[in-house]
Amino acid sequence: MLAFFVSSSLVSNKTTRNHRQVLANGGVAALAALAGSWITFAGALAAATADTWASEIGRHSRTPPRLITNGTPVPTGTDGGMTLLGTAAGIAGAGLIAALSYVLGQRDAPAIAVAGVVGMLVDSLLGATVQGKVRWMDNDAVNLAATLTGAAFAGLLA
Repeated sequence: MLAFFVSSSLVSNKTTRNHRQVLANGGVAALAALAGSWITFAGALAAATADTWASEIGRHSRTPPRLITNGTPVPTGTDGGMTLLGTAAGIAGAGLIAALSYVLGQRDAPAIAVAGVVGMLVDSLLGATVQGKVRWMDNDAVNLAATLTGAAFAGLLA
């Protein structure tokens, strides 16, 4: 969990997080840890890290983002917009969590990395389709869904 918070703080422009953001990005992982499931813990953190790195590093792309649903160019910062730079950063973020997990003895690192990338893609898909269009589906709800997806996907793959 420390790797997520330190690495995300290093790439993020935000210096403070509120309790909803912390719960959305770390709540699923914390519950998985309490339940004793390393793989779902790591899958949730891989998704949170992938999404954060993709968003924060992707902002610096020289090419405009494209909407995940139809490939239409959109302004930087648009929910559901993706860039090659951001996607590569997200894959690297998921890979970092998977590699650290492997170093700590978890041999399901590929499942963790894939789960992180899937969580990141779900975040973008929800951002493009329902975020801001459904009253309760704000960025925190989308992040929660993404980390839950990462946890569930890692559990299914392991």
